[in-house]
Amino acid sequence: MTELIPAPRGATAGSGEVRLTHHSRLCADTATQGVAHWLGAALRQATGLPLREGRELDDAEGGIGLRLDPGLGPEEYRLVSDGSGVLVEGGSAAGVFWGAQTLRQLLGPDAYRRAPLDRDRAWSVPHLTIEDAPRFRWRGLMLDVARHFMPKEGVLRYLDLMAAHKLNVFHFHLTDDQGWRIEIERHPRLTEIGSWRTRTKTGHRASPLWEDKPHGGYYTRDDIREIVAYAAERHITVVPEIDVPGHSQAAIAAYPELGNTDVIDTTSLSVWDTWGINPNVLAPTDNTLRFYEGVFEEVLELFPSEFVHVGGDECPKDQWRRSETAQARIRELGLADEDELQSWFIKHFDAWLSARGRRLIGWDEILEGGLAEGAAVSSWRGYAGGVAAARAGHDVVMCPEQQVYLDHRQDPGPEEPVPIGWVRTLEDVYRFEPVPPELTPEEARHVLGAQANLWTEVMEDHARVDYQAFPRLAAFAEVAWSTLPAPAERDFAGFRSRMAAHYGRLDALGVAYRPPTGPLPWQRRPGVLGRPVDGPPPHR
Repeated sequence: MTELIPAPRGATAGSGEVRLTHHSRLCADTATQGVAHWLGAALRQATGLPLREGRELDDAEGGIGLRLDPGLGPEEYRLVSDGSGVLVEGGSAAGVFWGAQTLRQLLGPDAYRRAPLDRDRAWSVPHLTIEDAPRFRWRGLMLDVARHFMPKEGVLRYLDLMAAHKLNVFHFHLTDDQGWRIEIERHPRLTEIGSWRTRTKTGHRASPLWEDKPHGGYYTRDDIREIVAYAAERHITVVPEIDVPGHSQAAIAAYPELGNTDVIDTTSLSVWDTWGINPNVLAPTDNTLRFYEGVFEEVLELFPSEFVHVGGDECPKDQWRRSETAQARIRELGLADEDELQSWFIKHFDAWLSARGRRLIGWDEILEGGLAEGAAVSSWRGYAGGVAAARAGHDVVMCPEQQVYLDHRQDPGPEEPVPIGWVRTLEDVYRFEPVPPELTPEEARHVLGAQANLWTEVMEDHARVDYQAFPRLAAFAEVAWSTLPAPAERDFAGFRSRMAAHYGRLDALGVAYRPPTGPLPWQRRPGVLGRPVDGPPPHR
């Protein structure tokens, strides 16, 4: 009971245990059938027990029952294990699902395996009562698949890892200078051309090394539908990101007319092969607006999420300053400068999405020039953007790079595989506080929650993503779910003790996490990518 991650709000131990046998049943009411399907599939493959499903909760004696309790909050759950069996109740199917995740932890690490290690072993749940609910409604993970493409199976795996840690928002970074990863039927060259680059910078942008082979890939519309459905079964919302007006060279390489053609020869551009802030940005023309409206129309067909992320960050203005087309647009609209021109661009899609019942969210640069009432902000440049957004009445997701950018190095020494960014240890992440203390209680209500970000410039495969994400994502999950004391008062020693058991779960799930004792000798690459680089990595 004391080894649960994230830590529950309250738990009371009993005496005894519920033993699951070949006679145990898994019973659910109509509203929790989806959770029963997921839980049954997960436990049958791990335990070898049949766990036959029933509809009457009385059938769950000695087994597992799932049902709604309208007296509980939407994601709140209660788990009771006693002489009658195990009963998981939630205020919604989502609450029951999070309770089922806790039940899986209680069964031990081998409950996470895909086949039973010993068909004769005994499976039991200790008698106890757990009452639990999340602190935040937005408990997010952002995965960048534009810099290094992750095939569909890898994305589905990360949705499972999110669910195991009670994270519920998957921010899907689908487009950038280095690749376009979503099929758009009306603009086929976005994937025909924009999804592949000829070579890739190895490591930090200052590295002299290159991987001289093509890199790319994209998700078909059916892939996206599958990912969204798979996430929904796990009560995870997928928020797509289509980056505008910066971070757009892959799109311009596919459709040169989207760029500032009166400044540069956009037909010579290819998908970008290095990292950093790219000077090639979208032209502020009606053609560009219509093009991206078409893109977003197809995005809305595929993603039912309330929020759609439009990026909006790191948009250099040099080309606009030299572009007569951009300057004419500034004069036509009566704008003060190029910064207001970007604000006009973002506001256009803010209104466009609002008219279709969706909400725009973007990186905190979108605050510059003002936002429509329903727009929200991802605060990445520290806390300041989140504070400003909340005080202006906008909802905010806290994801400051100084605390929760998981591509940052985990140790100050050069032995980290790619030593970029600020050092952020497991303890640093555990002491992250999403709500800035300077906000009033009314302003703090605009903090929807928090998000950890995985930018993949230096993560070329699944193993490197795992190494950077874990175990720090487990610490972040507890911050986002559990009600913890002030950062300085948090019991990191207790968390680290619970992690000793959690590593067994990660092992069973096949996660290539960073070992608690530091990098293994085979992971050390001294001198290959240069000295440690202090400060932010080569992106946002």
